[in-house]
Amino acid sequence: MEKLTHKTMEDFAKSCGVSRPTLSKYFDDPNSVKPATRALIEAALRSSDYQPNLYARNLNRKRTRNIGILVPALTDPFYAEMVNRLELRLRNEGYWPIVFSSHGLPELEAEAVNTMLSLKVAGALVAPLGQKSNPRTFEKLAQNLPIVYFDTYIEGSTPFIGNDNYQSVATIVEYLCRSGEAPAYLDIPHVNHNSPERLASYIATMEAAGSEPLVISTNADYTWEFERIGYEQMDSLLRAKSLPRKTILCANDRLAFGVMSAAFAHGLKVGRKKGDHLRIAAHDDHPLSRYTCPPLTTMAQDFAAMTASGVNTLLTLLGDASAPVQTIPHKLSLNGTLVMRQSA
Repeated sequence: MEKLTHKTMEDFAKSCGVSRPTLSKYFDDPNSVKPATRALIEAALRSSDYQPNLYARNLNRKRTRNIGILVPALTDPFYAEMVNRLELRLRNEGYWPIVFSSHGLPELEAEAVNTMLSLKVAGALVAPLGQKSNPRTFEKLAQNLPIVYFDTYIEGSTPFIGNDNYQSVATIVEYLCRSGEAPAYLDIPHVNHNSPERLASYIATMEAAGSEPLVISTNADYTWEFERIGYEQMDSLLRAKSLPRKTILCANDRLAFGVMSAAFAHGLKVGRKKGDHLRIAAHDDHPLSRYTCPPLTTMAQDFAAMTASGVNTLLTLLGDASAPVQTIPHKLSLNGTLVMRQSA
């Protein structure tokens, strides 16, 4: 049977025998109308091709059901996983997520913030660029709507949910020292707070263990192309035969992907078995880390807890009735978990 066609909400309201305000109320919250009215509307929807223009309806409200999600790069497996989890959780809570990527560029980050403001999003979950961010951009955003930072933050009073880098790096350094040669640390450009925190934890943990910290500083400028700089740095060290140790702790998994590729190109075996040439470990437990060859030993960030705490905090700030009773954290640091695989 061919479905009826209704172009406007007024047409559809007349067709199903309810007022336009009642229909609007139903689309806001189906449980807000009487059961008999809801059954009438839903029966009419099944026989019609009518779809409400939720975008236009949201723009006419002082506060929409849209939530902005802003990350530095959707190509980064960590951020891709976080966006996936945040989207699903927000949809379950009755919100519509709108995802933005700044592509590592401060001008696109500022543009994304302005777009969120123009769309009247109810709130935002933001992983800022960090070093290259303009703090005034986020001051403007915070003055207009609730925001929660995740992974990294801009200094201020905005709630932040992220990894405890001091705990997680200390855990993997202690494991590497306990299971073999103490690690050298391969650093990355300090694009946000995570990079210097991880470096500081490595140095402090090595010194506490009575081992000499050995930092391989990056020669790259500001960039998010971590795989490339990992490959180039490792290739340069191997060509010069100047690799300082046979155990390398990389600042993050993406850096380790490049390091492992360079080691393979030089005919070196990575692993913890007798006869292997290098041990390589890292941080984050990106979704692809278990599929490297060999699988990468790393510190896993708690994706589930970061998602739950971030969304719950934002819902509380929004005054959402479904939000759990909680104290709004200024800074919530989550412990990482050691994942031992074959690379170290």
